[in-house]
Parts: sequence; structure tokens; C-alpha cells
Amino acid sequence: MLQISRIGEGIEKEKEEEEGGGGGGGGEMASGSKGSHPEQHANKAIAQYNLDARLHAVFEQSGESGRSFDYSQSVKSTVESVPEQQIVAYLSKIQRGGKVQPFGCMIAIDESSFRVVAFSENAVEMLDLTQQSVPTLGLSAGESLLGVGTDVRVLFTPSSAILLEKAASAREITLLNPVWVHSRSSGKPFYAILHRIDVGIVIDLEPARSVDPVLSIAGTMQSQKLAVRSISRLQSLPGGDIGLLCDTVAEIVRELTGYDRVMVYKFHEDEHGEVVAESKRDDLEPYLGLHYPATDIPQASRFLFKQNRVRMIHDCNATPVRVIQDPALLQPLCLVGSTLRAPHGCHAQYMANMGSIASLAMAVIISSGNEDDLGHGGGVGVAGGGASTSGRQPVTKLWGLVVCHHSSPRSIPFPLRYACEFLMQAFGLQLNMELHLAAQLMEKKILRTQTLLCDMLLRDSPTGIVTQSPSIMDLVKCDGAALYFQGSCWLLGVTPTEAQIKEIAEWLLTCHGDSTGLSTDSLADAGFPGAASLGDAVCGMAAANIFSRDFLFWFRSHTAKEIKWGGAKHDPEDKDDGQRMHPRSSFKAFLEVVKSKSLPWENAEMDAIHSLQLILRDSFRDAAAAVAQEGGSKMMIDGQLGEPMLQGMDELSSVAREMVRLIETATAPIFAVDASGLINGWNAKVAELTGLTVEEAMGRSLVQDLVHSESAEVVDRLLSRALKGEEDKNVEIKLKTFGTQQQKKAIYVIVNACSSKDYTDNIVGVCFVGQDITGQKVVMDKFVHIQGDYKAIVHSPNPLIPPIFACDLNTCCSEWNTAMEVLTGWEKEDVIGKLLVGEVFGSCCRLKGPDALTKFMIILHGAIGGQDADKLPFAFFDRKGKYVQALLTANKRLSMEGQIIGAFCFLQIASPELQHALEIQRKQEKKCMARMKEMAYIYQEVKNPLSGIRFTNALLQNTNLTEDQRQFVETSAACERQMMNILRDVELERVEDGSLELDVAEFLLGSVVNAVVSQVMILLREKNLQLMREIPEEIKLMTLCGDQLRFQQVLADFLLNIVRYTPSSEGCVELQIRPSLITGGTELAHLEFRMACPGEGLPAELVQDMFHKSRWVTREGLGLKMCRKILKLMGGEVQYIRESERCYFLIVIDLPIRRGEVQRT
Repeated sequence: MLQISRIGEGIEKEKEEEEGGGGGGGGEMASGSKGSHPEQHANKAIAQYNLDARLHAVFEQSGESGRSFDYSQSVKSTVESVPEQQIVAYLSKIQRGGKVQPFGCMIAIDESSFRVVAFSENAVEMLDLTQQSVPTLGLSAGESLLGVGTDVRVLFTPSSAILLEKAASAREITLLNPVWVHSRSSGKPFYAILHRIDVGIVIDLEPARSVDPVLSIAGTMQSQKLAVRSISRLQSLPGGDIGLLCDTVAEIVRELTGYDRVMVYKFHEDEHGEVVAESKRDDLEPYLGLHYPATDIPQASRFLFKQNRVRMIHDCNATPVRVIQDPALLQPLCLVGSTLRAPHGCHAQYMANMGSIASLAMAVIISSGNEDDLGHGGGVGVAGGGASTSGRQPVTKLWGLVVCHHSSPRSIPFPLRYACEFLMQAFGLQLNMELHLAAQLMEKKILRTQTLLCDMLLRDSPTGIVTQSPSIMDLVKCDGAALYFQGSCWLLGVTPTEAQIKEIAEWLLTCHGDSTGLSTDSLADAGFPGAASLGDAVCGMAAANIFSRDFLFWFRSHTAKEIKWGGAKHDPEDKDDGQRMHPRSSFKAFLEVVKSKSLPWENAEMDAIHSLQLILRDSFRDAAAAVAQEGGSKMMIDGQLGEPMLQGMDELSSVAREMVRLIETATAPIFAVDASGLINGWNAKVAELTGLTVEEAMGRSLVQDLVHSESAEVVDRLLSRALKGEEDKNVEIKLKTFGTQQQKKAIYVIVNACSSKDYTDNIVGVCFVGQDITGQKVVMDKFVHIQGDYKAIVHSPNPLIPPIFACDLNTCCSEWNTAMEVLTGWEKEDVIGKLLVGEVFGSCCRLKGPDALTKFMIILHGAIGGQDADKLPFAFFDRKGKYVQALLTANKRLSMEGQIIGAFCFLQIASPELQHALEIQRKQEKKCMARMKEMAYIYQEVKNPLSGIRFTNALLQNTNLTEDQRQFVETSAACERQMMNILRDVELERVEDGSLELDVAEFLLGSVVNAVVSQVMILLREKNLQLMREIPEEIKLMTLCGDQLRFQQVLADFLLNIVRYTPSSEGCVELQIRPSLITGGTELAHLEFRMACPGEGLPAELVQDMFHKSRWVTREGLGLKMCRKILKLMGGEVQYIRESERCYFLIVIDLPIRRGEVQRT
């Protein structure tokens, strides 16, 4: 159905460049690295070349008409390999076929001499170069002016020859297309479309028709205006709806081009295609929803669509024109980039069979890596070192095509095709954002499901993930799932029988025993002997080996079940000739191919399965280890866990201190707020600029107290978005001034808003890193509003004048100031009069890829149309190849009468101080985030051995134990529960703000004391210290009401710190408990805990951390601070008292006593 167009210059190049998903086919599960995905996709693409070559070879053997070609048989998969020479011939046939379409003519020239090396046979007639047309040249009858060796410049008017010379000298020749030329003999106008090849320059000449005068005289400028109007329509669409975006693109392209049918065609991960949107004439049969085999659009064509993004066929029935070339050329001329290249006979017949005479196909390219905005990521600065790293081209992927069909011969002028190409680039950019958003939502859903499944594993047996909700079926899209565990099966949805599950498990162990699992879209193709007995209900499978002979399975039914015809119903009696190439035949062939296959498993799905597999393996392994270990294992595990956690806290504390120091001394203004918008960070630079000291700023509201009213809404929006994780960059805000700086009235700062997170990845505030632009702002404001002559300001050498350039209504450069000359290396004389889009930025100052050019074009035309753009990321390469990053502001330029006469553009370059501050911030954030990830990992992984300890304790409690042994087990269990509770309390903000909910229940005070003492015993023995306990016997059996685990945590932490800082030579730590009774409405036990040691006791910074309101330096100090706050939530108080020869904690708390205990007490 869709055109089979240009063929690749090399399969290996595609393997290097192509990136995307691979999902189908049988194969072992990857080890979890995403790096294998591009390689899988490239390998599939290479394999597809084999099938493409075989199909075309069969067509070639069917004769000139192709009538004996049986399409339905050719698309079926086969094990037969195609000889290498046949593949080479197939590629050469299309790439160097030696024929062009007759609606234009082609001339190839040597670049240095402009001598003709090849031309199409119709060039003589089309350019009127025969003796009859040019009698004054003295040519003999039948002789023409055009031949191999002719200087091409003599064929055109002198002005046209000059334009061709100018284009040929350009670094990026295609950016100047089309060149408007006239035949020297007849004066006929042509669009000359130039591109470079291995032997010189190819000039495609298309007649400029007079049918549509607006389009016939359109050049690059007109193309851009057409594109911008359409792009603005796309940009006005609501986000989150890819279907609406595709529908709108189809409608816009049909309105622009006038074709009968326009389709948006998407490539799936298994290489087959689907029509996802369509705009057509009402009387045409719909193709919406149809799927097609991968061979319908050969891989070579797909690869070349990434190089040359638009392909037009004027008339598939027209006889192609032969290319005559210099016999000295070693091989046929490469026509890959030619707009006139003739279609392959196979595709021409396909079009004729479906009643489509003309077509236009445009590539939809998306980024498959990290692509920057208008250059490089939204930061500002000047990157040194040339283009080797910063200028790296983004990795791209062919997402699909927009294809137009017409029932009669049709061609549209090159400027309109160029406008469509711009539109496709904008569509690709917008589609890329939508796909990223969809991927993020899917990833969040998977992570949420994984988290719930993991919690089930911790709380329940492994079978909980198939017996409860959510289940493993919610992890990925599937029709059924199963757990095969210890010889038993748990089935969900559409699955094989238990007996068949066991057969599959045995087959995996026998044939794939050395792998961790298998994923396939066809169990039959993967080699499972019992695949035929499964029927259509089960075709695809993903299996994960979780432990020994235990497996998780996900199943999918055949693809045909998922495929639906999206158009009108059809009479069953209407039958197509399945042997002919036709959309319906192609669709039937596709269904025939996939009737025993499922939808392929996507990369994100396989990553989710692999992650769950790893979690399950760890869970099973730890549970097994816990059963095998004795009670002493608890101490060993605690020790193993404790060391990395303590070390991690030390390193994280060190990083935090260093980061605070760097921020405080940075030469760029940096300030921060908490989640309520109150200042909690204010460095020396911002204090200097505003005149507000650090002490005065702390605790103030940023929005209400520190920014001007006109910036309040902007800052409020910045805060709101950053607290949701949506970080904005390069936003201008206006700060108030105070004290000694009040004469300045305001400070203008460009800021990046960064979300501040704690180690559990929760957002707790916002940090702003800025650049002071007050001086530049004042000058620029005066400049924008001035009504007189611009020249004095534009070309002033004043360093406060930013780089400025301007254009007229045709986007030709009209101003280029001194600062621009310094920044780019290009003199004013080099650029004045040239098109800003394409010639200045594109050829002189190279941009990073066509997407950056499209964005710049949209901004420039938007400014000319009255839509100012403010501080957008913009990047380019200067004359020496250095990569320059800046912020672009584009404003409309007004005449004295107030009419728009062009656009003025300003570039803002980051100061070295800001670049340095941002670089330090990035490094520190990266280091801090790495430590946070490690802490999050420890937090997650520590739960598994704790689960094992709990299980071991439960086993011990069910054995015959002495009273002492039972007491030991209960103490161990209390410590385990305390640790699990601490892990649940990692959201320290709830402790800080007092919103932590206490778990109040009855408990024995003696059990708490035993658990607290057990936690200090190892340290006491290591330091050779004794613990002197003064605890009345009667209170050990006292039953109190409160949060036992948090009370236990608080007492243990205070006692541990006393022991830690007791000198070893002194030999004694005291623990006293003094109870008393408070009677009244509720009987309360008034408890005083005194924990004392000789010597100097705790270091001063530790005590400061414990009682300081906002900061902490040491991990022990943070622990004491949190325990003090938890104690306060429980109604208690703690004091740290230092006497002449000893120091101690005094903890006081009142807890309710269970009724009936009062008399006994």
C-alpha cells in the first residue's frame, strides 16, 4: 500500500544508527540491560533485508508486467536464505536504478568544474536545448547544447548561474533549496533542487508551474510561512492524546496538498505497520485500522527515509526516463537523494492495483535518545572544546510515515513539499513529547504495581501475587498468567492447563536451562513441542525462572484477535485477488502471517518482568536462608546491614556539608524554600544583590515578601510545578531590594528551579540557581522601547549590550551587531542579506540537526507574526566549531508607524560564575543522588533479611524453649519489629511537623527494657564497660498504653549514645528508672529514666544537632534529634545535663496504666 522507496547505502550503518524496540520472536531473556534493545532491533532490520530482497527477486522473475507475481505467497516467512549477490542486486536496483520520473529532469555535475557527468534523456527537450530551440548557437541538426562535459552554467541565464555557484559553495547545500533558475534558451522557470553525491552534485529540475501562482513563485520563505501556520495549529492541541495529534496531522496535510487520501502509518516493534489515522475523500474505501506485513515497506526504504524525508511519485504509470552518464564513472549514478528517482516496478504495480496513481510519503522521525531543546538541554553557557561531544547528533528512530495517495497524476511544488517536511519535523517533536509522557505514565504504573507486589511478598507467601489484587497480570498486558511453585500451579485468565504448564516448565529446564527465562510471540516458532495443542488461545509467552524449578508465566493470544478492521463493513461476497498486491490482500497476508503469533513483548514490559524476577529471587533466597540459620544469625545479619548503613549516612552527611558550603560561597545567586514557600537557604551572593542578610531572609515567604508583585504569579507557578517534580529553566523573576541596595529598586534574575528531595526521593522544597541580569535588562528594555534610530545601540561596543541580530519580513538578516561578531566569529558582511533560517543559522552557524532548525524557524516567524518568545534555549556551532549555548529572545520589530517590519533577536550568554556554579551544583547533586540511591537500596533490601528473622523467630517460638530462651526470642522479635518500624518512619518530615501517627497499644514495660538493654550489650562488651541497672522489680510487669516500638527506639538511641561516649577506662554506665503514680481521671505512670556516664560525655556538635531547629551535621545528631521529637509527640521530654564529673540524659514521660495494675503497683 505504501511506497517502496529509497534503498540504504549500507546495512551496517543502519545497525549503528537505528535504535528502537525489539519485542517479538523467540529469545532468551536479557540480563536486564537496556543496551540490548537497539541491537535486537538492528538484527531484526538486517534479517528483514533478506525477506525484502527475496520478495523483489520473485517480482523481477515474474516478467515486466509482474502479472504472475503471487503476493500472498511472497510475504510468508521462509527458512530459505537469499544469496548475498541477490541482496546486493536488490539494493543496487533501487539505489542506482538509472531512471528518473518524467515530470522533471536531472543533471549531475562535477563540483569543482561544473562540468556535466550525467543527465536524464528528457533534459534536452525540457530545457529547450535542441537546434530548433537555439538556432543562434550554430548547432547542427539533431545536435544539442547538453552533453557529458558541458559547463552547466551555460544552460541557464547569467543570474541563475550565479545562484547555482552560490549554492554549490555552501557547506550545507540542501538548506538553500530550492534555487530559482531560468532556462537560457526559453526563459522557463525551474526549481533547482541540489544535493551532493560521491561524484559531485545532482541538480533536480522541476518546472515551476503557473497553475497556482502563489506556490509557483514560493521559495524558502513561503515554505516556512506555510509550515508555521500549520505548526501553530498542532501546538494548540491539548496534550495527552496521540490519536488526536495524528488525526489533525492527516487533516492538515490533506488541506495543504489536496491529495485524495492521507494516512498516518505507524511502525510497530516487530516491524509491521498500521494505519492509525486517515483523512480521505468520502467515496473512498477506508484503510484506517489496517495492519500490513513488514515487507510492504522495505527496511532499505525505511533507513533512507531518515536521510531524505520526503518522497513524491507523480504518476506510477508514466514511463521512467533513462539517465545518460559519463562512461568514465565506475558505477551507475546514485539517485538516493534525488526528488525524481523512479519508483521500483513492484511498488508502481502495487499503486496501480489499488487505483492510486500519485503518492507523497513523508518520514516521521522521533528521538530515541536524549535530545535537547533548541540545542542543548535548556541550560545556558558556552561549552568549550569543539564539537566532539556537545555537538553529537541525537539518535533518531523512524516512528512511521505520513502517506498521501491520489487517483490521478499529481505533483506539488517543492516549496510546498518543503513546508510539509517542516511540518513533519514539528509533528515528530510533539509526538516525541507525547510518547515520552505515555512512557513515563506506563513506567509509574509498572513501578506502583511492582511496589504493591513486593509488599505482598513481605507480608504474605509468594502465592499472594497470584491470589490477591493486584496480581502479576496487572504488571504487563496479557491474556493470562501463572505461577508454577514447588510443583503446584496457580492460574489466572486464559492459560494452558496445569498439565501443559508443567510440560512448558520441563521444556524450559531441558532446552533453556542455562537461561533465566524466555520471551516469544510464538511458542511454535520457539520450538515448544506441544504448541499445536494450545490452539489460538495461547501463542505468545514470557517466562521468568525465579528459583530452582519455579517459574512465573505470562500468556498472550494470537494477534489476529487484537486486530480490528477500522472502516466500513464489507460484503462477504466481495473478494480480492489474493495474488495481487493490494491493501486488502496485504492485510489478509498479514493476518495469515500472524495467526499463530501474539503481539510482541515490548521492551518496557520485559524490563518490568525482569525486575520482578530479581525481587522474587532475592525474596525466595532469603526465606530459604532464614530457615537454615540458627538464632545467632540475627546478630550477624544486623551487623552486616548496620555497617553499610552507617557508612552511607557518614558519606551522605559529608556530601551534604560540602554542598552547603559550596552553595553559601557560590558567586551566583542561590536561594531555596521549603514546601510551604518559606526561605530556608539564602547564599551570600543573593544577600549582596538584594541587601537582605541571611538572618533576615530565613523564614520569609518568597512570593509574598521577596518578589515584586508582577513576578508573584510566575514564582508561585514555578514553586507549584517544582513541588510536583516539574522543573522550569531560564525564567526571569524580579526581586525586591532592601537596606543598602534599595536605590536599585529591583534585581532581575534568570533562575532554574530545581526540586529538592530527601533520601526517599520525596520532594521537600525548591532550590533556585540564578544569574543576575539587572544591567543587561535595563539596557535591553531601553532598546526595545526606543522609537528612534537603532544603530547607535545595536553596534555599541558596551559590554552590557548583548548579542543582537535582526531580520526583515522575509527572514533575511538585517542587523548583526559587534557582540554577535565576537560570539559567532562571523562578520556582519558575511551574513547581512542572507536567510537567518538555513543560510546564517544552518550553514554559517551550524545547528544540531533539522529539529533545531525547525524550532528556530517557528520562533522567528512567531515573532514576525507578533508572538514574542522570551529566553528559549538556543545552541549552535561558531565559526571555529565551538558549541555555543544561549537563551534566545525574539521580539517583533516595529516601524515608526507601528507596523511590524521584521524581528529583533537577543542572545543571553551565561556568565562564567553561573556556569561554574551550575557545574558544581550538577556534580554535587549527582553525588548526593548516588548516595541517596544507595540509601534507598539499603532501605529496600534490608526488609528481606528482616522478613527472614521474623520467620526464624516464629519457628523458634513454636519449639520447646526454656523460660530464658523464650525471653531471648521475645527480645529478638521486639528488636526486629523496632527496626521494621524505623524503616516505615523514613518520612522524617512527618516527625518534624508532628503529623506522625502513633501506634498506641498495651505493652509490658519489662519487655521494652529488655529490648533496649539488648541493643547496647555488644558495644558494652567491646568497650569493657558494665551496665549498672537500678530498676524496681514491680515495674517490670507493669502494663502500659503507648507506642511500644517508638518508645523502645527512643530509649535505645539515648542509651546507645551514652555508652558510645563513655570512656573505656571508667568502666560503668548507669540506667535508673524511677516510677511514681499520678491519680485522677486516668491513672498514669510517671516515669523518669536517667542514663548516666562519667567523663565529658557527648561532643558539643552532637548536643547542638539534637536541640537545633533546622540543621544537623552528624548522623548520631540526626538520630537524637528525631528521637527527641518522637518523645515530644508521645508527651515526654528529654534533658541533657552535664555535671562536673559526669553527664546524663533525663527522660520524663507519663503513660496510662492498664486498669487493675494500680493496686498492684
